[in-house]
Amino acid sequence: MPFATLNGTILNYEISGTGTPIVFIHSPLLTSEVFFYQKKQLSQHFQVITFDIRGHGSSKASDRPLSISVVAEDTRMLLDALDIEKVFLCGYSTGGMVVLEALLKYPERFFGGIVVSGMSELTDVYNKVRAWMACNLTGSDLLMKLLSKAITNGNADNSSTYRQLYESSLSDTANDVCMYFKQSLSYTCTQRLHNIHHPMLLMYGQKDGSFHRYANLLHQGLPHSSLYFLKDAKHPIPLKSATRMNDLIRLWVESLEDRQTERVLLDLAIARQLNPAMYGEDTQGREELGLSSK
Repeated sequence: MPFATLNGTILNYEISGTGTPIVFIHSPLLTSEVFFYQKKQLSQHFQVITFDIRGHGSSKASDRPLSISVVAEDTRMLLDALDIEKVFLCGYSTGGMVVLEALLKYPERFFGGIVVSGMSELTDVYNKVRAWMACNLTGSDLLMKLLSKAITNGNADNSSTYRQLYESSLSDTANDVCMYFKQSLSYTCTQRLHNIHHPMLLMYGQKDGSFHRYANLLHQGLPHSSLYFLKDAKHPIPLKSATRMNDLIRLWVESLEDRQTERVLLDLAIARQLNPAMYGEDTQGREELGLSSK
């Protein structure tokens, strides 16, 4: 993978495929390897760009405090370095915060945003405790390795992706990992969501109950969002529900690029092209693919 020197650090990135570019943002203690299937499958239709956030994977440690704003700035500067004017931006879990911040700070650089199992703030006790504990475990090399194994095991769908993901995370810098977890505890843009006028795709696991509040919060706050729950899926969608995630992204982006397609028909267009049996009805019984579309 090539490297880009920018914003006081060196980022490891990869570009696969051609076409409309989509940039993917990972969560703490993971690396861009969590998007293995997105690189493999979506690169047949789009230009897929992934990178390791500073202090993660093969990217160098941060020379400044890592924050959601800094990662958003890194993303914009990477686009500058690659001479790419505009992209779709997709973030997984805490990476969803980066997507929202980037769209708020640099709206002219993005066609739209995709949030997978993400949030605009973290307020429930269960996930706040988990993030706090994860940050504190990074203070010990042994505990950080055990934490990495646990997170990797929770995300990987087989032994091969587990090995790729775990080995790539061994270079993660404890301070940057801790700061990224801390950011998930302190960052919020909920009151600014109405300022994001891009089309937004929101995707969550039907069984990811603690994140449904964040799904609805985003759907209500964003002016132009489409919200989907994947049947039987939990939080780790990119590897464990990759095909369904990729199908939704592909059809959503293609529907936006088709200027003859009305936004109000988006859900219907997707529902007709995907296998309804694969998704089933959502928990609230509205649409076979998801909750609703604005």
